[in-house]
Amino acid sequence: MNPTPPAPAQPTADTVLTEVTGMLRTVLAEYGDDDVEIGMSTTFNQDLELESIDLVTLAGLLEERYGGRVNLAEFLAGMEFDEIIELTVGRLVEYVVWSLKSTQAG
Repeated sequence: MNPTPPAPAQPTADTVLTEVTGMLRTVLAEYGDDDVEIGMSTTFNQDLELESIDLVTLAGLLEERYGGRVNLAEFLAGMEFDEIIELTVGRLVEYVVWSLKSTQAG
């Protein structure tokens, strides 16, 4: 198994947004939609039209990049259905930054 490159020492929303956008483009490439605009206010459901299987793929990419420090399934499990439907890229980015900072502090 290849070692995961270390995440930036101080993760910022900009750095994480860039990385998450790259992961989303990988997921969207299967549909030929990898040139869609992605920003903090982009929604997974409405704007990107991601299916639940796409979130599973994204969860795998997040784990590959950040290891066990970022658990998308756990993050989504704490939400109501409406919150998941309205989930934005920005909210995921905030979660990733928070997760990385809280595991560093430990």
